[in-house]
Amino acid sequence: MLNKKVVMPLAWGLTVAILGGLATDLGPWYHALKEPFWKPPDWLFGPMWSTIFIFSGIAWVGAKHFTSDASILSRLTVLFWLNALLNILWSVLYFRFERPDWALYEAGFLWLSVLAIFLTIRKVSTKNSLYILPYLIWVTIAIALNWDTVRLNGPFT
Repeated sequence: MLNKKVVMPLAWGLTVAILGGLATDLGPWYHALKEPFWKPPDWLFGPMWSTIFIFSGIAWVGAKHFTSDASILSRLTVLFWLNALLNILWSVLYFRFERPDWALYEAGFLWLSVLAIFLTIRKVSTKNSLYILPYLIWVTIAIALNWDTVRLNGPFT
């Protein structure tokens, strides 16, 4: 039987991974995009996101271990689910709507949601907040990549 402290982080990670994966279409449109020279290979994105979701789940469960403050735990739950929505929305905008320009604007909100998660967890456990740093770094890299993609391929219609 799953510990109830683990259920929400597990559900969050699975939801984001599955829906984000379903929204990602590496079809002809994507392969026709001009890519910056520094873009990581496509095969790296799946393992990287999997690692980020695992680390984020560890951070969330760890934060729950260090506090019983209902307001902090509620805030974390809202922040993680908002983050899931923003993460999935980015994939939909970029891959399904074929609008990297819209996705770039939305990515700023995604980055802020990751920062808010980091800062909230840091209030109860600095050690557990460090598990969020790869997510913050990866989204920063993704924004730079998104920016270069828009610059190389825009305008989009």
